[in-house]
Amino acid sequence: MILIITHKSDFTADFLVNRLNEKGISYYRLNCEDISVHTEVSLSSDSNFSPIIDGISKFTSVWFRRTKLPEPIDVDPFVEVFYLSELRWFQKNLWNTLEARWLSEPSAVYRAENKFLQLKIAQQIGFAIPCTLVSTDVVRIKQFFDDSRGQVIIKPIYNNRFESKSNSHLIYTSKISRADIENLQESLPLPSIYQKYIDKKNEVRVTVVGDRVFSACVDSQQNEITKVDWRKERLPFSRCCLPETIQNKCLEIVRALNLSFGAIDLIVTPEGEYVFLEINPNGQWAWIEMDTELPISDSIIEFLIND
Repeated sequence: MILIITHKSDFTADFLVNRLNEKGISYYRLNCEDISVHTEVSLSSDSNFSPIIDGISKFTSVWFRRTKLPEPIDVDPFVEVFYLSELRWFQKNLWNTLEARWLSEPSAVYRAENKFLQLKIAQQIGFAIPCTLVSTDVVRIKQFFDDSRGQVIIKPIYNNRFESKSNSHLIYTSKISRADIENLQESLPLPSIYQKYIDKKNEVRVTVVGDRVFSACVDSQQNEITKVDWRKERLPFSRCCLPETIQNKCLEIVRALNLSFGAIDLIVTPEGEYVFLEINPNGQWAWIEMDTELPISDSIIEFLIND
């Protein structure tokens, strides 16, 4: 039995579930926001703390997609903080007791979300990376801006989504100006990632599943809106071939982070150099498969059903 750890609004999980249904493969989908609400989970000393989830006690593999907490209604704010904290730690502790084959181990996923670590390892294994500064020191940031001749982008350290009770907004990678930097001292003292802007020929999304590598490219420079961040508008992706050395580096960074899956973003410069931007240990891929017919879902299923 395959366990899928996700939430109700995960489109990518929906996509794979449809493929599993087509193939007649057994699975259990655990929507995390239902834990303690609609889903029964138990652990006991009598069974060596092996979890029983809605009556199922044996899972051969686990696809660790996304987690989510419920949204309590009409609860005292102090009670809500305690309630959500307990549920968050219950989930994390629960994953650690599941003995199965993982895509990927939660602890490895959490560690791999560290963008500083990603860049450090990428540089160590020989990837070209952008000249980067992470700092709250306005003097250093100004010097970095000047050294980069005013060609600098800024992006968040972790969360690229700003959510309110009624809405959700993506925070995109953006170019900054000298005026933006001058205003830093007046704004919230929040550390950010600053990188020298790199001219692009196109961009590549590399999806690694186990030892398989799938690459798709997008012409982000065809549209003024997407030149800095291709996510700002829906553009079609197409299959592309990577040099073997770059394929091997993609496999190497996934393994170095102890992952079984990784979605890697690369820039291809006008000179043909491949530059590593980041790796998402649980990145989206369904739209890539729909655009390119790359068999990513089949590879994930094969990983989950094979020992």
